[in-house]
Amino acid sequence: MNDDERSALDAWTEKLKDALNLNDVELDIDHILGLAGEAARAVVRPAAPVTTFLVGFAAGVAIGNGSAPDSAIAGAMETATRSARAQ
Repeated sequence: MNDDERSALDAWTEKLKDALNLNDVELDIDHILGLAGEAARAVVRPAAPVTTFLVGFAAGVAIGNGSAPDSAIAGAMETATRSARAQ
């Protein structure tokens, strides 16, 4: 990704976080993109958005069940990464 694309992605991320009222959420965009890329290579390309959606949903459920946000996100990302590598 070149600098212009990264700037556009960062701007979009901030705009979407604002629209979803998630301004306090910290994102590791590179980690998310890495997971999406791994899913796309291990399964099929459309697995990337499905994987990232499911990871976010699983993290949200875990947080709703009392898990710490950082732990829930890390656990969901780790599970998805491990699953993609096992393909």
